[in-house]
Amino acid sequence: MSERPPKHPQVPAPLDSPEDLSDELLDEEGGESFDGVPGAPSVVAASRCESLQVPVAAHGQRLDAFLGAQITAYSRSHLKSLIEAGCVSVSGQVVSTPSRKVAQGQQIEVQLRPTAQSLAFVAEPMALPIVFEDAHLLVIDKPAGLVVHPAAGNWQGTLMNGLLAHHAGASALPRAGIVHRLDKDTSGLMVVGKTLEAVTALSRAIAAREVTRQYLALVHGLVDEAFSVSTPIGRDPVTRVRMAVVASGKPARTDVRCLLTGDWGEGGAPPSPKRAPQSGAQPGRRAFSGVLCTLHTGRTHQIRVHLSSRKHPLVADALYGGAPALGMRRQALHAARLSFLHPVNGEPLAFQAALPADMAQAWAALEEGATWHAQTGV
Repeated sequence: MSERPPKHPQVPAPLDSPEDLSDELLDEEGGESFDGVPGAPSVVAASRCESLQVPVAAHGQRLDAFLGAQITAYSRSHLKSLIEAGCVSVSGQVVSTPSRKVAQGQQIEVQLRPTAQSLAFVAEPMALPIVFEDAHLLVIDKPAGLVVHPAAGNWQGTLMNGLLAHHAGASALPRAGIVHRLDKDTSGLMVVGKTLEAVTALSRAIAAREVTRQYLALVHGLVDEAFSVSTPIGRDPVTRVRMAVVASGKPARTDVRCLLTGDWGEGGAPPSPKRAPQSGAQPGRRAFSGVLCTLHTGRTHQIRVHLSSRKHPLVADALYGGAPALGMRRQALHAARLSFLHPVNGEPLAFQAALPADMAQAWAALEEGATWHAQTGV
């Protein structure tokens, strides 16, 4: 057995093969992709009044369908919500029924309000956890719970909103300079460009897999050795909010190295006396492992999917079968190490982020009953 590691795990030096920085991307959701450098969606962000007269050709149409055909800057669903909110009047009378038929010659007034999406791309001052910043880029230690980019259900309070308030140049950049993202409940390091030159160079480095990144994770089960998972990932054909290992998916590779294993009981006390778990945990206890993950590709939920496919789902990752444990109530995944060449001056940059409080406490709890693994073996 190797020497017992310190209480707060130290991230080993990068492996030989660099990682694609675009890990954990939502590159297949909302029609967006971070593979290139697309801009923010075109949206309408001001209130105004629209006056329309129903022509002969539109006689008998549903009100929401008529408005959808006439006011193309807004979706039909948004226009329907405006009708239901009392923002539409027909011949001077407020109408709140989207299915109401319109008649030739009627005068329709619509009070157009901004969509939730349009209001998302506004500056919101917030305390950004900045690890490094210069004129070209910044590195952020994202806390769990912070959404990176606006999307359905999270149109405000995102990292992008904070970046728009942080520096004036963000408003002229695609996604305020964000070139990759972490899931809402994943913590850790991210790099953000502050100039178009930096955003372009970082994006190219990501595509060329010249950026290295490693994660610490707590998983269910005893991981006895290092392994690599090279299976394609795509949308789950049954549950669309999930990703899955599917033959038609995109190629993906994750390297996993075990740092510690142990078993733990619901009561929170370590095993007594301590022992090295062999094939499984003691009766009434559950087995867990602390692992280091290095990505070679950047697919949506890649670490979560690959570990789950090997019967080692992340602790507290309900979407992929990981039950809460060790005090964790969010997926136990932390982007701990980030290294790349500066996009302008070529200087090597390397950053390391300590585990946040919740995961540090969970890691320390597992240490109490752990059997330790060296990085090269037991």
